[in-house]
Amino acid sequence: MCICINCHYVDRCLTYNAVEAQHQQPHLTETPTFEPIEPTINVNIRPHADGVDMEWDVVGCESFKAEMGKWSLLRPGELVPT
Repeated sequence: MCICINCHYVDRCLTYNAVEAQHQQPHLTETPTFEPIEPTINVNIRPHADGVDMEWDVVGCESFKAEMGKWSLLRPGELVPT
């Protein structure tokens, strides 16, 4: 799971914005301004009969600042991305 959902900077982070784009999800912001320090992204590749699924998750970041539930506060009522 992406650590970004519980990060203070999720709504203005350049890396999370790129992850949203990879997942074809709506952006929390169209103009992110925060450049995180040393984000680490895991990409899980799952081939199947119809093609390939790729899941991108930020699993580490020197800029991570915990704010539990930040993503949920920004998107009330929506399912938290997994």
